[in-house]
Amino acid sequence: MDVKLAFLATLEAKDGKGEELAKFLEAGRELAIAEDETLTWYAFRIDDTHYGIFDTFATEEGRQGHLKGRIAEALHEAAEDLLAAEPTITPVDVIAVK
Repeated sequence: MDVKLAFLATLEAKDGKGEELAKFLEAGRELAIAEDETLTWYAFRIDDTHYGIFDTFATEEGRQGHLKGRIAEALHEAAEDLLAAEPTITPVDVIAVK
């Protein structure tokens, strides 16, 4: 696997919406599987209201394509109902992989 690039996204759920956000992220796995350029995709819980996504790519084209893909679209559609604030999406360079 030629992992070079990634996104680290953090999400804050509205009060009482943490479990809904977790279920939304679980469902996102199927969308990630359909993206050939997304090498790995992780959704995680930090605490009851803070969640995250970490996904990896081999190329910048793949990373940028992900931002225009179905997962980003679904997140945008659900944001008003589930999120307390805009997600923080940070592009990162992967230094080492095991």
